[in-house]
Amino acid sequence: MSDTPQGEINAETTGNAAEGGAKDFIRTFIDEDLATGRYTHVHTRFPPEPNGYLHIGHAKSICLNFGIAGDYQGKCNLRFDDTNPAKEETEYVDSIKDDIRWLGFDWGESEFYASDYFDQLFDWAKQLIGKGLAYVDSLSPDEIRAHRGTPTEAGRNSPFRDRTVEENISMFEAMRAGEYPDGAHVLRAKIDMAHPNINMRDPTMYRIRRAHHHRTGDTWCIYPTYDWAHGQSDSIEGITHSICTLEFENHRPLYDWFLEKLEVYRPRQIEFARLNLSYTLMSKRRLLELVKEGHVSGWDDPRMPTICGLRRRGFTPQALRAFARGIGVAKRDSMIDVAFLEFCLREDLNTAAERRMLVLNPLKVVLTNYPEQQEEWFEADNNPEDAAAGHRKIPFSRELYIEQDDFMEDPPKKYFRLSPGKEIRLKHAYYITCDEVIKDAAGNVVELRCSYDPESRGGGTPDGRKVKGTSHWVSAAHAVDSEVRLYDRLFSVEDPADTAEGQDWRDLINKDSCEVLTGCKAEPALAQAAPETVFQFLRQGYFVADRRDHTPEHPVFNRAVGLRDTWAKVQKNG
Repeated sequence: MSDTPQGEINAETTGNAAEGGAKDFIRTFIDEDLATGRYTHVHTRFPPEPNGYLHIGHAKSICLNFGIAGDYQGKCNLRFDDTNPAKEETEYVDSIKDDIRWLGFDWGESEFYASDYFDQLFDWAKQLIGKGLAYVDSLSPDEIRAHRGTPTEAGRNSPFRDRTVEENISMFEAMRAGEYPDGAHVLRAKIDMAHPNINMRDPTMYRIRRAHHHRTGDTWCIYPTYDWAHGQSDSIEGITHSICTLEFENHRPLYDWFLEKLEVYRPRQIEFARLNLSYTLMSKRRLLELVKEGHVSGWDDPRMPTICGLRRRGFTPQALRAFARGIGVAKRDSMIDVAFLEFCLREDLNTAAERRMLVLNPLKVVLTNYPEQQEEWFEADNNPEDAAAGHRKIPFSRELYIEQDDFMEDPPKKYFRLSPGKEIRLKHAYYITCDEVIKDAAGNVVELRCSYDPESRGGGTPDGRKVKGTSHWVSAAHAVDSEVRLYDRLFSVEDPADTAEGQDWRDLINKDSCEVLTGCKAEPALAQAAPETVFQFLRQGYFVADRRDHTPEHPVFNRAVGLRDTWAKVQKNG
């Protein structure tokens, strides 16, 4: 057992109190422990199960554990709780490491697995048997549940509870050797079947399960439960503060009991409220069902709350760290408005994302007084908030595309975009006036004939007149055909986990949460973007070049619907 943990943390990338967040109750406990000498340093861990992809709730825990280690110049381990081989895959291990690195954290050499300790855990289990504190039980799972009792009624002792130490050791070793079929026996701690905390009523420590393990292969046919592996793994690694979500609060007496009876180094377990996000499911089991049943395209579908899904949708690690810092750490469960998550993204993108122009629903514009063969290139800021982002060249020609929504033939009052006889500004280019509207046989507007003011190049005029409307545009001669996927919230209700009696949670899925637009027109500089590059557009929120499907020949972009409206709502409400 080591009291000298590994894995240095860089405080500059933690995204927690070191960046100005308010101190939370966990850090108060840690301050007390350091002041009283209970611990001389801080060593945390992030312990994911490799049975699925991480979601934004895990991102909160990652930021918390790595952030606390950084704040106290301590260390944080990455430890995989790989105790259930039937549901675990190397794919999940790799995705978890990729997500943590993308968030900006590095565990250094401190990558561990519960399976690293299988031999030690087995020996410690025999030690408890030798002390008369564990026994092999031959009841079936249903019988064990029936004997456990209820929160208001004491449980009953198993008829196998009083086996001798010698018999228990012999049977446990036979379990290890594969001499019994799956489910024939379990190893249980011998505590108190009348304990008011059901978790203390002789909990299971080992079960027989013949399943191929992604690291140990077929070496083991018995596997430890989480309750048995968790605290002992923390102890082996010298963890000082085992930070868990609130559902483990009732497991803490068991966590302490195992360590006390083994007489080994004891970390301190502290619980905090898990993240509940509106319009979002946070159950890994339900997310897996969404993937397997085809409601989404995969774990990285941009509608998913997984870290890889958020990444593909355009979220940045800085935004997620700001979100984790902004919501803080609470002891009581609450619902966080997803609007705050979008607010954090918009705050980051406003200074970090480059601007580009892309037309979702193209409407052709012909500038009748612009020379047919002429072509100009305008210089535009890549990011008006960041001079270091430089500039780009934008081609301009006689034929352009603007958004269909930027034109209205019979506009209401205070409509500032293009309409017959109205003048607007083309961003970075000229003022134009709509002179004629061309329609097809069905009466749909298919083309606008406009005139431009050559004196207004760059957005100003000699007479100093101003216009209130500004539209983005793309030169028809250089436009790149693109596909844009508009993603809305996956669920139509604020709390999809709260279903009415008899209602299937799948009924709450928003069937219109993905709209695919083809024939969109992108400026050349946008089409050449590397995948995972995030851009902002005039009135259109933000887009991300899809890192999975993007190609220069036919780029694909993702956009979140409603981000601009949500942003305005958050700003208005402060």
